[in-house]
Amino acid sequence: MSTILECKSLTKKFSNLTALSNVNLTLERGRIIGLLGPNGSGKTTLIKLINGLLVPNAGNLLIDGKEPGPDTKKVVSYLPEKTYLPEWMRISDTIEFFQDFYADFDQKRAYEMLDRLHLDPSRRMKALSKGTKEKVQLILVMSRKADLYCLDEPIGGVDPAARDYILNTIISNYNENATVLISTHLIADIEKVLDEVVFIKDGCVTLHSSVDDIRSQEGKSVDTLFREVFKC
Repeated sequence: MSTILECKSLTKKFSNLTALSNVNLTLERGRIIGLLGPNGSGKTTLIKLINGLLVPNAGNLLIDGKEPGPDTKKVVSYLPEKTYLPEWMRISDTIEFFQDFYADFDQKRAYEMLDRLHLDPSRRMKALSKGTKEKVQLILVMSRKADLYCLDEPIGGVDPAARDYILNTIISNYNENATVLISTHLIADIEKVLDEVVFIKDGCVTLHSSVDDIRSQEGKSVDTLFREVFKC
């Protein structure tokens, strides 16, 4: 496997708050990785740095050997925590928008996923529930043939049945050379799809391990270890 993401002494500050402190992290291709930590731990800050929405105060972040910029935006597919699609758009409009904007967007894949959800492409975003809007956004993100998928709290605002659909969508719609980075604090719901986990606390990476190693060496689930570490 080759490296897709590398952070070296990565630090990000906001006024008097240090959101990330001296983060060293290497992620390989072909993995589904959980970025796990309580709210305010630095998960979203790291994802925004990966996507070039923030600039670090110190250290380096490389995506496939390049600093975040136009070239890396071509290979990173980003699902933000909040819904961002305009309310007036029809679902079909959002697909056309992504088709025009991203050369790697697979329109056929998007419509196939919509069909499996029995979603009418002519429906407007304003007529959809919060959970359905999040499904539409995930479909758009996962319909790209990206090298790195960054999903910020993809299951945070949906019901358990929808969570299962979202997880199935994630694991069935990325290629084996890509990496999926999923930020969440809902460990029990997502543990079954993860290859690796990164624990982050107060802006510092406290653990980076494979799920199999945690189960064999610690004798417990990722969720149990997370609760012990973070006293949930």
